[in-house]
Amino acid sequence: LLDAARQRIASGSGSERAGLDVTLPGRAPWVGRRHPLKRTFERLERIFLGLGFQVAEGPHVEDEFHNFDALNIPAEHPSRDAWDTFYLEGGLLLRTHTSPVQIREMQSRRPPIRIIAPGRVFRNETPDASHAAEFYQLEGLAVGHDVRFGELKGVLTSFLHELFGSDVGVRFRAGFFPFTEPSTEVDIACVVCGGEGCPVCKRTGWVELLGAGMVDPRVFEAVGYDPDEVTGYAFGLGVDRICMMLSGMDDIRLLLENDTRFLKTV
Repeated sequence: LLDAARQRIASGSGSERAGLDVTLPGRAPWVGRRHPLKRTFERLERIFLGLGFQVAEGPHVEDEFHNFDALNIPAEHPSRDAWDTFYLEGGLLLRTHTSPVQIREMQSRRPPIRIIAPGRVFRNETPDASHAAEFYQLEGLAVGHDVRFGELKGVLTSFLHELFGSDVGVRFRAGFFPFTEPSTEVDIACVVCGGEGCPVCKRTGWVELLGAGMVDPRVFEAVGYDPDEVTGYAFGLGVDRICMMLSGMDDIRLLLENDTRFLKTV
């Protein structure tokens, strides 16, 4: 067999004739990696688990009570326009936020409650660089007998410093949400320009990151809690936006196209 192989090589027949060099290293198989959204979820959850929160989940298909009514958003409330969604038969719909998970958790047990609710949500949006009909949120809820706004500020400030660095600026300003009162919008100093002003932050030096506030008493009443006995706070953020900021992306659609060329670079 050895002599036959020597003769074949000497005559230039077989694989050598096709230009195959058997001494070259083989082609390495393509190895996949976790999606950037998945990595972002794991990072956010790890931070909040360290702050004493638990992870809670709920269904994607909801009813109007859990998605709207229990959150102080009745049928005639104008804010429903901002949560325009995909309606199904039988009074069901695709959830527009993960807030229904908070309602279900409060209905199923008594305080104290300290949870985060990550997951997929749906809205009737026209896709563009910053909007999608399907995206991801992470919301949080803390309910107890002496939960105050100061704790909310401390938790969110610690979270943002852990995520973006201890030197990043954090700003709280007044806002409005039907399910919290008082409500606040939370901004961070732009991580691209350092707060100097650029197109990413619209020349303001700040980037709006999440909304939060103290749970409205009507929400407690809807789940059977006595608002004179318990207090709580809630917050919510877009995971896609966090992922884009951490990865330097400028188009949310890249996260949903499953282009392996893109996924290799982030």
